[in-house]
Amino acid sequence: MASNTRSQTTTSTSETSTNPPAAKPVSVLFVCLGNICRSPMAEGTFRAVTNFDTDHPHPLISRIDSCGTGAYHAGDQPDPRTLSVLAAKAGITTYRHKARKIKVPSDFLEFDYVLAMDEDNMIDLRDMMKRARKKGVSDAREQEEVMQKVRLYGAFGGKAEDEEVQDPYYGGRNGFEIAYEQVERFGSGLLKHIEQEAAKGAE
Repeated sequence: MASNTRSQTTTSTSETSTNPPAAKPVSVLFVCLGNICRSPMAEGTFRAVTNFDTDHPHPLISRIDSCGTGAYHAGDQPDPRTLSVLAAKAGITTYRHKARKIKVPSDFLEFDYVLAMDEDNMIDLRDMMKRARKKGVSDAREQEEVMQKVRLYGAFGGKAEDEEVQDPYYGGRNGFEIAYEQVERFGSGLLKHIEQEAAKGAE
């Protein structure tokens, strides 16, 4: 009986020693034009999906933030309609954020995913890095890495890989509700993608 116990202990120790290391957590940056409508909605929703602001956050997520390609609303709170829809649709009432413009090149280098809400945002982001290289602020290697990070958010969970989140700023509440439905769907798709990538790395 004692011999069997020793055998089980040895097997357990062996299995433990061959377990792969835990996957490295990733950081996510959501980007729209002014950082008061779509990207903060995406950020607030993804924080909820990943339990980020709780005692038990998702272990694969290290940082979540949002910003704009422009500084039109720098320092402003999210649009009241964004906050209202987050509260009504997801019960999110504690989300706080102040709009800011993306930092070049630091945001591109620090975040693992830089996710644009629409095609124009994505083009602007890539152009920013191209200009940074011309000015000598970043090098060719950094630019190549950034180009792989910058994606349309709709590539994750979109009905098509090029599905865009249209800017609801000049419309009514309905546009914000449509945007919420999209970012909630994309957020689930993004998290699934991150989990799958982590699983591949553990094989």
